[in-house]
Amino acid sequence: MKRPSVSRSSLVMTGVLALLSSVASTAQAPAPLSKVVYIHAGNLLDRPDAAPRGNSTLIVRDGKIEAIRDGFVAPEGGAKLVDLSKQFVLPGLIDMHVHIFNDDNKMRARMEQNNRDVEDNFVIGIDNARRTLEAGFTTLRDLGSDVHSVTALRDGINNGMLVGPTLYVAGRSISISGGHGDSSNNTNRDITEMVHEHAINTCNGADDCRRAVRQQISQGADVIKFAATGGVNSNIAGGLNQQMFADEMKAIVETAHMFGRKVAAHAHGKNGIKAALEAGVDSIEHGTFTDAETNALFKKRGAYFVPTMVAPLAALAQAQAGARSKATLAKAEETVASHGKNTAGAIKDGVKIAFGTDSGVGDHAANAKEFSLLVKAGMTPAAAIRSATLDAATLLGQADRIGSLAPGKDADIIAVTGSPIEDVTRLEQVDFVMRRGVIHKVDGKRQPFPEQIASR
Repeated sequence: MKRPSVSRSSLVMTGVLALLSSVASTAQAPAPLSKVVYIHAGNLLDRPDAAPRGNSTLIVRDGKIEAIRDGFVAPEGGAKLVDLSKQFVLPGLIDMHVHIFNDDNKMRARMEQNNRDVEDNFVIGIDNARRTLEAGFTTLRDLGSDVHSVTALRDGINNGMLVGPTLYVAGRSISISGGHGDSSNNTNRDITEMVHEHAINTCNGADDCRRAVRQQISQGADVIKFAATGGVNSNIAGGLNQQMFADEMKAIVETAHMFGRKVAAHAHGKNGIKAALEAGVDSIEHGTFTDAETNALFKKRGAYFVPTMVAPLAALAQAQAGARSKATLAKAEETVASHGKNTAGAIKDGVKIAFGTDSGVGDHAANAKEFSLLVKAGMTPAAAIRSATLDAATLLGQADRIGSLAPGKDADIIAVTGSPIEDVTRLEQVDFVMRRGVIHKVDGKRQPFPEQIASR
């Protein structure tokens, strides 16, 4: 009897997780951490849609917020006290668009891409995840990674074997052949044949696109992403306009929604943005060439706009330095020339904004640089913070768990020095990070990994 085929990458990832589980289970655990923590907050933005409170106490039990009280309440029953009485405390931040396995060093990545195995990229992803958590981002939505690797990382974090943010993942972005997301673009015949043999994310025609959605979901995808238009970093001079037909987009959205998954559409050109919105997507990523017509359609459909304002600036700088292709350079120049102005128009027109950076194009752990660009485009600091907390949580469908601080919600809590409502760049230097009741950073310093294992 012929044995079913198992990919080498699947076997490798199974071995990696087994090793991590063995290390976690055999490590000598230190004394158990207190499961009850009192946090004294000098200022507390528990509800990002309201004004901050003054001196407050957050009581955290078993990873959840048990109560919020006015003033500084003394710990009871041997509970741990965290003194943030001189700091501004707010919910953990949410980035709705990252690529966690992308190397920050683009020149090195370009030179070494054909020498790396899945294990190398997995190690890069582990480091990126931990650094991003320490930057105050307790939840991420990954919109384009190997589905086996990213679901393994997601589950390893959730099971306490690894340190990082809570991940909601899309697996591979769905793309038409030759589109943004087809990794065979402009490769030699050997690489092209190998990609075509194993790719499950490319599709052509509505039925084939339904298949692509189902395959990503079958491998563990929480959300579906597809490329409605060309992309800046595609190694092909295909432009930034629509590349997928309306019936293909509609098939993707209907299939994903049937499975209870939300859909994010990568879209730069106006025609692709409009077609994706008409197909019923939940969010548009990048949206470079939005205008009054598409802004009205956003509002009619109730969709969110995730501008990723830092990404085109990063891509342009990398292309100018020779770390990206000539095709990317031309598209990056076109994007930078229009993106800021058009995003400002969307903000002015009242389009719903959710925070996202496309980190992996730009540097990981520098996600908070997006805030100042949103403010420059017309958002108030308070609105920018809301886009990375309550509004992002709503788009994720997780507002009952994250995005604000209230009894029963996850204890995802960060703190900074000074008010980010007065100066949003304060979020670029986070001093304290707690995710699901586990403290990962205090006084700007990383907490040791064994404490995270002990908290499982």
